[in-house]
Amino acid sequence: MSCYSDKSKSRERAFSLVEVLTALAILALISSSVLVVIDRGATSAADSVLRMRAFEVARENMEKLLASTTVKESVEYGESDKYPDIAWRTVVETFYEPITARTWVRGVCSAQYNDPNGQEQTIELEHWLTDVTKEQLLQIMSRQEEGQDAVADELIETLEGAAEYAGVEAEAVEQWLADGMQTMEDGSFVKSNLDLYKRTNGNPSEEDKKLQIKSKADLKNKAGPPGKGTGPGGQAGGDEIDPQTGLTYQELEQMDFSDIWNLMKNRKK
Repeated sequence: MSCYSDKSKSRERAFSLVEVLTALAILALISSSVLVVIDRGATSAADSVLRMRAFEVARENMEKLLASTTVKESVEYGESDKYPDIAWRTVVETFYEPITARTWVRGVCSAQYNDPNGQEQTIELEHWLTDVTKEQLLQIMSRQEEGQDAVADELIETLEGAAEYAGVEAEAVEQWLADGMQTMEDGSFVKSNLDLYKRTNGNPSEEDKKLQIKSKADLKNKAGPPGKGTGPGGQAGGDEIDPQTGLTYQELEQMDFSDIWNLMKNRKK
């Protein structure tokens, strides 16, 4: 009789299957919530580290720009030597500020990185470097004319023309395109990019691929300093006609700052 009673009491103290499954479900729910919190914390910490590195790269480029004694319109880009997973870009450009009716030169330094979720993020720093006088603005217009001529000389519009320039068959140029050779926005071929693939037998390194010309801004930046031309900043007189506007340089010098800036914007379109 006592033996049966002990077994009955033992069965009463045990957990049922339902209770065990319920406890396991609650434990799994709590554990998964904790893991989610830990994962988010780790992701946030990794993103903060990458963001600080990108900010450091952009800041260093801005400091170099501010330390320069002279600046010119340019576009530069590359990868950080210290942090290879961070790409950087430095742009120096002119822009018109309508409130003060003055033109300024500004520098924009940015750094790009992929966050832990694979999304591209950008850190950007901007600084107004100096204002531009009307005489300097006219000189910029003159340099842009010469830069446009240099750009045209470096472009080839057709596939056949590109193949003839490189001294290869058209199929080879098509293969270069498939292997990552860059063209301009309108599909024009760039001679320096063709030279790169010709020189490396169609197998440039990844680093060289990243240095290819991709836009007219890049091409102007690598065209080198312009020579002395006509008009403002050149040797010819003010009666010379600007081919882009149809006005003489003397007429341009008599125009207001804002009018000259509007001419520049229209010529860029």
